[in-house]
This record gives sequence, structure tokens and C-alpha cells, in this order.
Amino acid sequence: MPTEILMPALSPTMEEGTLAKWLVKEGDEVSSGDLLAEIETDKATMEFEAVDEGVIGKLLVAEGTPSVKVNTPIAVLLDDGESADDIAASPSEAPKAAPAAAAVAEASPQGAAEKTAPPAPKSDGSRIFASPLARRIAADKGLDLSQITGSGPRGRIVKADVEGATAAPKPAAAPTPAAAAPAAPTGPATDTILKIYEGRDYQDVALDGMRKTIAARLTEAKQTIPHFYLRRDIRLDALLAFRSQLNKQLESRGVKLSVNDFIIKACALALQRVPDANAVWAGDRILKLKPSDVAVAVAIEGGLFTPVLQDAENKSLSALSAEMKDLAARARDRKLAPHEYQGGSFAISNLGMFGIDNFDAVINPPHGAILAVGAGVKKPVVNEDGAVAVATVMSVTLSVDHRVIDGALGAKLLQAIVDNLENPMAMLA
Repeated sequence: MPTEILMPALSPTMEEGTLAKWLVKEGDEVSSGDLLAEIETDKATMEFEAVDEGVIGKLLVAEGTPSVKVNTPIAVLLDDGESADDIAASPSEAPKAAPAAAAVAEASPQGAAEKTAPPAPKSDGSRIFASPLARRIAADKGLDLSQITGSGPRGRIVKADVEGATAAPKPAAAPTPAAAAPAAPTGPATDTILKIYEGRDYQDVALDGMRKTIAARLTEAKQTIPHFYLRRDIRLDALLAFRSQLNKQLESRGVKLSVNDFIIKACALALQRVPDANAVWAGDRILKLKPSDVAVAVAIEGGLFTPVLQDAENKSLSALSAEMKDLAARARDRKLAPHEYQGGSFAISNLGMFGIDNFDAVINPPHGAILAVGAGVKKPVVNEDGAVAVATVMSVTLSVDHRVIDGALGAKLLQAIVDNLENPMAMLA
């Protein structure tokens, strides 16, 4: 029986993706581990590997197809002795065949349609790995592969696992759940907006996966997270002088530290100094992290990434600088793996490099806080002796999730960040 290759879930939160490019064509022989396609998630373009061996019988989804749901069949794999004639329907015929198959199933729940249907994913949504021969034997015997433990590599179900198994009685059908309530409207309907601008010259830009995800997550953040904001001015003159000195010494190694590198280090050390603020909201509990995993917002075309620098408190400024440059470059090429932009407890958003004096950033859930960094600007200040002088001052705003961090705790965290940046040599002690 031909095996359907399903759209994979390449990250824990992936629900759909774009099939960007096929790396195989119909008739190609593939083995486990061979690359089949490039798939765009909402954040990155990732390669998809085969888990079974066989021949590509048919490609069901064309290159460039957007919004392909996870677990949707995208290709058909043929086993030895099988041909394209064994495939029930071609891609163009598949949508038409679906109603007919549904009618057969409704008329005869125990009929052939049920027997030849591909094994369903496990109840937890994960893919069932089984050899084509094991799938065929299971279909003939009416076995539910999700109830069988595989003895092959990586838990793969093989011939021996299904030969001695017997079909278990089917559980009683669960009552149909009530339809979910529609999501609350987030603004005027599209048709209403289009009527307002009818007759005006505009470009209609379709939302890609990244923009949809950004819109959904930030709407959720502002609606569900009780933000409060703490603001401070930081004098940068000591840091700028120290940075200049270090860069001269590191020039022979090709290292050039940025102010942002110092900010990352300052935040990482501050989270260690105020450990109760190194926390995330986890629905019914708070998780207090021990390492300082700091996320940094990186603007890319059409959106942004927040790659995470793990264990930032233990890394040197030069190591943080090199890692941040690498993450930012791969973020702009959408080549980050999910584990490189997920996690962390704290984020930094620096718009000072764009000339913004100050702003309030939106918390990226489940983080407990985010630091919005403005530009360093020369301003008149009053020194400790009462004299007026000129200093380079940077305005920062700490956006805090009040469920995780209370006001006094947030103030302590921000004070620790200020202390580190105004006394940069102490960060190296």
C-alpha cells in the first residue's frame, strides 16, 4: 500500500507551513535521511528528511504552496513492487475524491475505505514511523499503529511488531464536542476597511506566515499580559571610553564590540544578581530559570526574530559579540533552527541604532520582561558636585509582566542593569 508523506511539524508551535521547494521529483528513489523538501515555517526555512525508503510516486503539493496544514499529505511513497497505478487519486483528483471517500465511510464504517486509509497520527499529534510493509500488514489485520510499540530504529514499527499483534476492539465514539466559540473580533472586518478605501490607490499585501504569527502573538501579549513600565536614564561615557579601549586591544583579533554587546552582558549579569526576576509565566505557575538566556530582537524583511543567547552570564563580551553576529546573519536569511529563537526569560529590543530616543516594547510571551533601548544622546547633566556638564545619556524602558515580577522587584532588576552599564569594568570581574 502506498505510504503518504505528511507535512511535518518542524517546531512545537508549527500549525502550517509553505512548501518552498521540492528536492526530489516523481520516480526518484529515496532512503531514510534523504532530503525531500525545503519548508518555510513562520520563522525559518528548514529541510525535511525522509523517514522511509521507497520511490516518490506522486508529489501532491506544488512548490510554493502556502498555508499547508501539519499532517496534510504532500507526497506518496511507493514500496517495492508498487507503481503509480496503486495510488488512488492524482493531486488534481484528490479534492474530488474526498467527498466520495467520506460517503463510503458513512455508509459502511467497517468497510474498505477504513481499511485502506493511512494510519492516523498519534493522539499527541506526533507522526507514526512504520515501514511500508508494516503499514500494509497492519491495514490487512485492522491494527491501530498508534497502539503498537516499534522495535526498529528510533521506535520505528517493523514487520515483526505487527505480525503477532491482534486488533483491539474499537473504543466507543466520543460525543461530538460543542463547536468552539468564535474568536473575539480584533478590529473592523476586512470588507468594512476595503469599503472605506474604495476608489483610493493602494497595494493589497497578503499576510505571510511570519506576519500572521507576529500579529497573533503581539495581540495576545497586549490583551493578556498586564504590562507595567519602568524608565531610567543611563550615563554611557564610562562605557564608551572602556569600549574604545577594548576595541583597540582586540583589533588584531578582528573583534569589534558594540554597545549592544555590553547591554546583553549587563542584562545577563543583572538576572543573576536579581534571580527572582529571571522568570517566565507558565500558565498556572512561574518558572524561575537558573541560567541567563537573553533574547535579542533582530529586524528582518517582513518581520523580526528574537534569537536567544543561552548562558550569556558565563560568556565573554567577544564571545557574545561573535554569537550575536552569527545569529543575526542567519536570522536575516531565515536559517535559524527553532531552538535558537525559542526560550529565554528576558529580551532586549534596541531601536537606539535607528535614532529612537525612547519607546515601550511589547513583552514576548512567556518572557517576564523586555528592555527597550533608546539612542545615546549628549545632554546637560548635574554632576555629584552640583556642576552642570555634558554627558552621553541613554534612555531605557523595562516592560514587565506584573504576573511574574512586581514593581519593587522590577526596579531592582533595572537598577542592576544600570549599575552594570555605568560601571562596565565591574562586568569583567
